[in-house]
Amino acid sequence: MSLVVLGLSHHTAPLSLLESMSLDPAGRHRLAAGLFARDNLSEVTVVSTCNRTEVYAESLTFHGAVTDITDALTEVTGVGREELREHLYVHYEDRAIAHAFTVACGLDSMAVGEAQILGQMRTSLREAQRAGHAGSSLNTLFQQALRVGKRAHTETGIDAVSVSLVEAGLARAERDLGPLDGLDVLVVGAGGMSSLAATTVARRGVRSLAIVNRTLSKATRLAERTGGTARPLDELGPALAAADVVISCTGSTGVVVSLACAADAQVARGGRPQAYVDLALPHDVAPEVDSLNGVSLAGLASLGEDLSGGKTSSEVQQVADLVIGEVAAYLTSRAAETVAPTVAALRSHAADVVAGELSRLDQRLPDLDDTSRAEVQLAVHRIVEKLLHTPTVRVKELAVGGQGDGYAQALRELFDLGPGEAATASVPPPRTGGMP
Repeated sequence: MSLVVLGLSHHTAPLSLLESMSLDPAGRHRLAAGLFARDNLSEVTVVSTCNRTEVYAESLTFHGAVTDITDALTEVTGVGREELREHLYVHYEDRAIAHAFTVACGLDSMAVGEAQILGQMRTSLREAQRAGHAGSSLNTLFQQALRVGKRAHTETGIDAVSVSLVEAGLARAERDLGPLDGLDVLVVGAGGMSSLAATTVARRGVRSLAIVNRTLSKATRLAERTGGTARPLDELGPALAAADVVISCTGSTGVVVSLACAADAQVARGGRPQAYVDLALPHDVAPEVDSLNGVSLAGLASLGEDLSGGKTSSEVQQVADLVIGEVAAYLTSRAAETVAPTVAALRSHAADVVAGELSRLDQRLPDLDDTSRAEVQLAVHRIVEKLLHTPTVRVKELAVGGQGDGYAQALRELFDLGPGEAATASVPPPRTGGMP
């Protein structure tokens, strides 16, 4: 079995396509269940955020996995295969592991170094675990990726240089309207990104903060934590009219703030300037809102442009070095695990031989005193350990270099340990820049 990651992100696809590919929990489950039913894939986990939609899978063959995942993506999202081809990327084995660790550290995010991806990956893993789609391989990979991501935030200075999408949106609003401490802010939604927005706004200091959500109890809890006021969704119109800055991220599949709704709010405001920050994918705010007099709209695409111009900092490089070291350690550990059954069988065989010979020694020399008997036993064990040391260390070293299977099989045959399980893995084609 081999690890394959296939997907698309803001690095490879326009926002309009990412919107079409964005999957809610039901969509992620439908995609994973369809893939899990295919004979070529034994484990599947789907990650879908505002920046990316990716499938992590354990597969029998590389080309089969690429075909299965691409077909399933077209079936679930309705996006044609030809449209997907030029925007998809695929990572295999060590590159797939490195990609997972890089994503978990926030280095592949639109807002470099953001920590929200850790929660999103954890949610994806839990969904796969509950559905029985994630086995030992993907469980281990994701748990290790989450651990590496936590290390990045606790052991490096990446948090100090990370500028979130929320902060980028607020910077745009301040550029158009002035300092936040003189503004009224409305947050639409009460999920993860909306909570981050409300917390950031409260920390920065504003004149007032309101939370609107479909479920009022969730809005109330968020408002209590951030010093804001909760309002039900049916009061969205008056809430829009009262807000200088509107930040929306609801996870809705349709538009939440229509052109008509925003226009009515402007009329009620008497034309006073207003800034919308749309952090949702698909978008919450109708794009035409940006055409209203006195109104500005910042969406993910424009915020991504604001965040993409910085050069690589020493903190980012520090995290990149951390990822390189963690990938090497993970590959070494995984390679050692592949030959572990052979090493265990060899040591068990040696222990049986030692036990048999010491038993015969007891029968032949029943009068041997305890001190001499202990010395003989110790000497025999030392000899066996020294003889086994080199082959056991060498088989682990060769496993890291990809030669462990052949060497392990040779040990099994030489020591008559029984047939080993033949592991098969396809070799990916050379990278040519496009999808097969």
